[in-house]
Amino acid sequence: MPKTTASPSATRGYVIALIATTIWATTAIFIRYLSSHFQLPPLVLAFWRDLFAASALWIGLGIFSRRQLVPAGLRRHLLFLALYGLVLATFNAVWTTSVALNGAAVATVLVYSSPAFTALFGWGLFRERLDLPKIAAVSLGIAGCTLTSGAYQLAAWKVNPLGIAVGLFSGVVFSAYSLFGKAASRRGLPPWTTMLYTFSFAAGFLLLLQRPATILWLGRSTAGWGVLILLAIGPTVGGYGLYTVSLTYLPASVANLIAVLEPSITAALALLLLGEEMTTMQWAGSGLILVGVVLLRTGEMRRERVSAR
Repeated sequence: MPKTTASPSATRGYVIALIATTIWATTAIFIRYLSSHFQLPPLVLAFWRDLFAASALWIGLGIFSRRQLVPAGLRRHLLFLALYGLVLATFNAVWTTSVALNGAAVATVLVYSSPAFTALFGWGLFRERLDLPKIAAVSLGIAGCTLTSGAYQLAAWKVNPLGIAVGLFSGVVFSAYSLFGKAASRRGLPPWTTMLYTFSFAAGFLLLLQRPATILWLGRSTAGWGVLILLAIGPTVGGYGLYTVSLTYLPASVANLIAVLEPSITAALALLLLGEEMTTMQWAGSGLILVGVVLLRTGEMRRERVSAR
């Protein structure tokens, strides 16, 4: 009997992951504003971002879906969710450190080495398919991200072994975040419940890294706190939430590859909102990433047609 459910489900996952990545891509604009106007320390920003995101989820689910606050069997998943939150907190801390050590361009390329790690770990842990289209998509994604971020220029790569190690580790941790999301889906945890507890635990872990002298850096700045809250509710809850939802439809490696579009979308948004021009190399890099995603989806559709016969 023909299989008819795989393709619509996968297509839904692609659409959700693309929307998540587009929302995610606005993160850099918010962070750039907070960093340039208020010199907000990265770890302080990460803590308040996660805390406000968790608070928004507690309030939102409390109003619209109380059952997701404490679903059946939650207690047996708490340790898993705490570990998931630790991974998220670690990623936030390592990512900000990588940017400080390497600069934005190199840090972006290194963190988006994650699709390669995710593809390998997904193959080993979840028996996800690791075929030629996926390998090609990973390669095109990394190459495209290199062009989009400007890291193809030798001047961007300063001799900094510690920075390179931290940057690659950020890619490993982001890969772990994607795989934890897939594991949460397999455990039957609702995506928004997963988000709620993951960000709550992450905020708790990041609180341990705060210093009394800097934790209230924004002071009485209404504008600063307002932008920080918008960052938490929009790009953070919206982006991470929809990305977690996409993992219920897609392998972690595929969702992670789609997320590689983020630098290209950010560059396009900067062009539209901030008047920053994209170079020829950035357009070329964006094209390579898109080709990789299209190649990946085309390969999956071909397999779905074969399995439906």
